[in-house]
Amino acid sequence: MFSRKPRRPKSPELLKAWESLDSGDIPGALRLLRSGTDSLPLGETALVVGRAAGAAGFDDLRQAAEALAARPEQAQEQYDYGFACVERGVAYLAIPALREALRQVSGSKTVLLELVSAYEREGRHGEAVEVLSAHESELADWPDRYLLVYNALMAGDLALARRQHALLPDPDDPQWLGAQARQARMLARAAEADQAGPLDLTDLRGWQYVLGGTVLGTLSPYGFGAGMTGRYAWLQDNHDQCLRGLLRLKSVLAAAGARPTSVSLLPDRGSRVLGLAAAEVLGLPALPFAAERADTVVVAYDLNDVDPEIIGDLFERAPGQVLHEHASCWTDAPAVTADSITLLHQSATAPWAGVLRQSDGGGVERSAPDDRPEAEIAADIVGADPTPDEGDDETPADPDERLTEFVTAIRGSWLQGDRAHLSSAGPVPSSRFV
Repeated sequence: MFSRKPRRPKSPELLKAWESLDSGDIPGALRLLRSGTDSLPLGETALVVGRAAGAAGFDDLRQAAEALAARPEQAQEQYDYGFACVERGVAYLAIPALREALRQVSGSKTVLLELVSAYEREGRHGEAVEVLSAHESELADWPDRYLLVYNALMAGDLALARRQHALLPDPDDPQWLGAQARQARMLARAAEADQAGPLDLTDLRGWQYVLGGTVLGTLSPYGFGAGMTGRYAWLQDNHDQCLRGLLRLKSVLAAAGARPTSVSLLPDRGSRVLGLAAAEVLGLPALPFAAERADTVVVAYDLNDVDPEIIGDLFERAPGQVLHEHASCWTDAPAVTADSITLLHQSATAPWAGVLRQSDGGGVERSAPDDRPEAEIAADIVGADPTPDEGDDETPADPDERLTEFVTAIRGSWLQGDRAHLSSAGPVPSSRFV
């Protein structure tokens, strides 16, 4: 009796992913599937995905992929596979299948909204707008038209967002009241940011404020026109940058008319170091964090390093409370969104975590962490040189006056509402690196 040889994909791109699975490299296979998947045969792609899902122990996705591989023309199998891909965090794989399912059953609201969900998770908000607009006559107000407004904002189409928002009545279901309030605040912030800058696809500070209510203190001086648009990719942070961020925070507070009476220290080491330095720069007493304390600046180095229980306390702000984050990850946004940040990065190393340097053997090594007392490191920050890095001479100038002019323009809508997680990087593109 002969055993049946397993099917293999025929497409060269998919064969490379298949070979990665032969060697046990599941992440490598999925990375290969990320580029060009939209145009590859659904059935063959499902073969690879099913094998990867089986190796990872994701039986729901494996079963859905095997069903699609056997019947790639069937809308139900396409939807089931797309749904499983979204649930397992590989929404990019879901999009071709859900798009084809919607073509076959164009009146299905279930398929439409699942496709929109996949587009949103991939940051492909313009395509979400297109598919929702194509079905506008079928849209209910909540959540359908709300999602059209949301994706129009995330895609940078402020005119469409305003037009569609005007058509939205109050929701009957109270579960949408929070979303309605957040969207109204986004549009209110857009009205002010639109007066403070161009609010085009290069206005990182403007859109960061519209989407999350965050004032961005500095722009990366490197690679602005080469794909980064003001964000950092990898950053070795230093004391100078920390001090510059705190001085910019001081300018932001003054321009906004905020008058905090203390600095609140979060318990993680990085936040305590920066918080002690902030207290010196702002001339305020440093106190241990307390969620109910009003009129205080809560200082975080990186909110992704803060205890989740404290993060929960920061979702709703106490009166006069300002949350400042120094190094904010834009590819893995924290669970709460700060009111002020110094910089946006994909990966950053704190100054006290050691620096990369050339070893005696000619290779690269990381120096030992700075284990000195927090107050000593904070003193080094206060005594650092805040002169901005000259960069590559291709990034637009961003003097202190430009920041304070921006804050003066938006101060009426700053520090309003909750600090909901920012699930998208928004309409200003920046290159991502694996």
